[in-house]
Amino acid sequence: MRAAFSLLALVIVAAIVLSLAKKQATALKPAQAGSPAASAALPVPKAVGQQVQSDIDEAARRATEAASAATN
Repeated sequence: MRAAFSLLALVIVAAIVLSLAKKQATALKPAQAGSPAASAALPVPKAVGQQVQSDIDEAARRATEAASAATN
């Protein structure tokens, strides 16, 4: 009897996990290619690269200032 309940509990847990996985998978589907929301949500790669580069330059500038302040 204990084995039957354990098997039943295992089947119930598996069903719950699979249903949650299905919901997550449908939520991750990309939007339709023709929808304006899909194209507006994606940033321009060149702009992202420029933003990353400016952040790296700013961090380097701050590190240089901190290093020079520590040596003074």
